[in-house]
Amino acid sequence: MRSSLPIVTMLIMTLYVNDPARLGESRLPDGRLLGWAEWGPKDGVPVLLCPGAATSRWLGFGAGVVEALGVRLVSVDRPGLGVSTPAPGRTFSDFAADIRQLCVLRGLGRPAVVANSQGAPFALACAAEGIASALAVVSGADEVAAPEFAPALAEDLRGLVERTVYDPAGAEEFFAGFSADAMWGMVMAGSPACDLAVYQDPDFATAYRRALDEGFVQGGAGYARDTVLAMGRWPFALDEIAVPVDIWYGEKDTSHSPDQGALLATRIPGARHRVAPGIGGALLWTHAESILTSLLAKAAADQ
Repeated sequence: MRSSLPIVTMLIMTLYVNDPARLGESRLPDGRLLGWAEWGPKDGVPVLLCPGAATSRWLGFGAGVVEALGVRLVSVDRPGLGVSTPAPGRTFSDFAADIRQLCVLRGLGRPAVVANSQGAPFALACAAEGIASALAVVSGADEVAAPEFAPALAEDLRGLVERTVYDPAGAEEFFAGFSADAMWGMVMAGSPACDLAVYQDPDFATAYRRALDEGFVQGGAGYARDTVLAMGRWPFALDEIAVPVDIWYGEKDTSHSPDQGALLATRIPGARHRVAPGIGGALLWTHAESILTSLLAKAAADQ
């Protein structure tokens, strides 16, 4: 009997994701649809997820953890991704307005928010507009167009950033040529071994590929718009964000931020900068309990 316990523990620990408990679409006042997925109890504490680059509502996190913590996790397809209606030329402010409407339609109140990877600036826009009660930025895409980062960027990335800033229309056309296969290949090629252990786990890989496939089901325009917004200068004032914020990065994450979020944390009043050892960009899935526990405590204190 004692020998079976480590096996059970190992199986629980490697269940990084599970299928949504609920899927749906909400119609906004202008007629557009926003697709969403939910995990955890219907009456749980609402936590909104802004997912990473090109991934649809299908890829959640915290399998088993959201249920244990009583979290109602809600992931949303940004316009043009998954089943959400495209909105050409959309801005960060437009996205925040969409989320404000969704919170009313879905009874989310003023939810805590988790942002992963390219979802980070979209969540920060929601925090800047007072929609979030607390925010956890996890392996967040940083404001790489900020001038102070230019010397720290690899040459190829610096070239893309400059193109995005000076020719956003051309950059958007370029990014629209990406595909689910291209994104998968880019992530696999650029990830350290500790992250690949997560990404190549059979169950996780299936969920991740499904989320990418659905993210590009309408083509690459939704991803392209996201990327141009994320890689350009951010128009919202980080120093005016008045909700509690955790900034989480993995020690081995070399792709999301030139300094693993150190500067980003100083730009947001009271933000807590946390670097987890032994992991990279897969942090959201390996440290879900710590991320959510801290976020829920911050959200409760802000009520």
